[in-house]
Amino acid sequence: MTTTVITNIGNLVTNDPDRGTGPLGQIQDAAVVVDDATGTVAWVGPAAEAPAADAAHDAEGRAAIPGFVDSHSHLVFAGDRTQEFNARMEGRSYEAGGIRTTVRATRAATDEELEANLVRHLDEALRQGTTTFETKSGYGLTTEDEARALRIASAHTDEVTYLGAHIVSPDYAEDPAAYVDLVTGEMLDACAPYARWVDVFCENGAFDGDQARAILTAGQAKGLMARVHANQLTYGPGVQLAVELDAASADHCTHLTDEDVAALASGNTVATLLPGAEFSTRAQWPDARRLLDAGVTVALSTDCNPGSSYTSSMPFCLALAVRDMRMTPDEALWSATAGGAQALRRTDVGRLAPGARADLALLDAPSHVHLAYRPGVPLVSRVWRRGRAVRGRRLG
Repeated sequence: MTTTVITNIGNLVTNDPDRGTGPLGQIQDAAVVVDDATGTVAWVGPAAEAPAADAAHDAEGRAAIPGFVDSHSHLVFAGDRTQEFNARMEGRSYEAGGIRTTVRATRAATDEELEANLVRHLDEALRQGTTTFETKSGYGLTTEDEARALRIASAHTDEVTYLGAHIVSPDYAEDPAAYVDLVTGEMLDACAPYARWVDVFCENGAFDGDQARAILTAGQAKGLMARVHANQLTYGPGVQLAVELDAASADHCTHLTDEDVAALASGNTVATLLPGAEFSTRAQWPDARRLLDAGVTVALSTDCNPGSSYTSSMPFCLALAVRDMRMTPDEALWSATAGGAQALRRTDVGRLAPGARADLALLDAPSHVHLAYRPGVPLVSRVWRRGRAVRGRRLG
């Protein structure tokens, strides 16, 4: 076994309370030893106690954190919606129908164009410390276009989500029931081999509770696990449905009743908050404090998409969560790493402990708190993914 030690880490966040102080398991003057062959963590602890290694990297006192886990994104798309954003900043409210603009552009794009755009955004995210990401279909809305989106995405991540139920396809505007039949039938058959997850936008202007239930249960019958776009624009049945069906995550969670919060607290479904969407649409912020105080597991993600949250920056979303969603810096970092892992039902990412994937980011800062303290500053100086220094390289 060949190993590499990353040493002289000023402050290390492990997300393992048994290995350090506080809920983040922080270790001062720390080191991480990587098994180069497996790309996993072999040892974590004080630098003075680190075992000998075949190679070394000096962190020069920088803080280190687990790689960000971005558990909600929409990266297989084409086109630009700058004009829509500009108009919205002048007072027009966000509506789900704007997705149709991207559907037209995505259908017209070649496979090569879609993949090049995907890879560009992955490189962008990697430079900012994201080492695990989920991404969805949802901008094709035909059997062929949804399947090719998932095929393209599956070459770059295992966390691929079938979202044929993003909105009712424009081709079925007069017959939504027929589109639900397509999404739960022929389209699902073509898409399931490329996907791990099934998702639905349960919202006014998209799919109601009964339609969402039919779509999710059909996906589950094909072996896909559920996640739900829930309660983003209005109060609705999405959160309750997610908990009932044991979905891994209910995403957005902006408009919640006390019953919704209680259901999340009592179930296994993670509440994934997407502050980039509220920032980009000037919408009401999700109340993270309310969820956390109720004992709900919270994740943070970018919702990177061309219409309502065109950011790939987890540090930016973390800063928004601290400033505008009443999270502490510690809570926000945990939610952007370990919380995202739980939203994907993963135990091998989002933490730094023996056996976990060696995904970590060094910060040009003495503490992770600087991610919120210095918003917009490119603090990520170096990234390891699966034990390899990969900043600036493609993830493929």
